[in-house]
Amino acid sequence: MGAESIGYVYVRVADEVEAEIRSGRLPVGARLPNERDMGAQYGVAPGTARRAVQELRDRGLVVTLPNKGTFVTNKPKGEGSSGGER
Repeated sequence: MGAESIGYVYVRVADEVEAEIRSGRLPVGARLPNERDMGAQYGVAPGTARRAVQELRDRGLVVTLPNKGTFVTNKPKGEGSSGGER
């Protein structure tokens, strides 16, 4: 349990957003909040929210369109698996 608290905050935020995508609370096509709002929502600085969005882009879950926003493009891989995490 202690190992979960070790790591970068932006990865934790990205993991939380990914969980929302996985659960369907953020469906494909949904627009993410801007960095300031996302930071407020997750209790982090806007720069941390920016890094979390970059992490989500790296995971292939979202795309950012200049002057439009960031949108969910894919569900996480392993969607159909039955709890493969340990």
